[in-house]
Amino acid sequence: MPIFVRFFAWLLAAAVTFATLGPPGLRPHSDLGQDGEHALAFILVGLAFGLGYRNRRWAVAAVAVVLIGALELMQFWAPGRHARLEDFLVDAGTACIGFALAAVTDWIMARFRASTALTN
Repeated sequence: MPIFVRFFAWLLAAAVTFATLGPPGLRPHSDLGQDGEHALAFILVGLAFGLGYRNRRWAVAAVAVVLIGALELMQFWAPGRHARLEDFLVDAGTACIGFALAAVTDWIMARFRASTALTN
């Protein structure tokens, strides 16, 4: 299972990178607005990486924040793109929320396993 979650996490990271640096016309749009789209994308990225790399969650989260900053800075060289501090803050913050959701999910699952082990 972890290999599937890791594959999915890297696939999400590749999709977000393409959406961030690719041609603006190919970027998906929704009714969430720009900040909402960023938030949804990076919560999913944080959640997937947080579940895929449970034993190194803090280190992966720190690397993710650095890479999100690098991704934002690379927009200076992407035609039609603009690097903005607000985008970095939304992206990094919601990725951290995704990592926190992964930790909460692990905690809930551990409690569930412990309670079912006691009843058996």
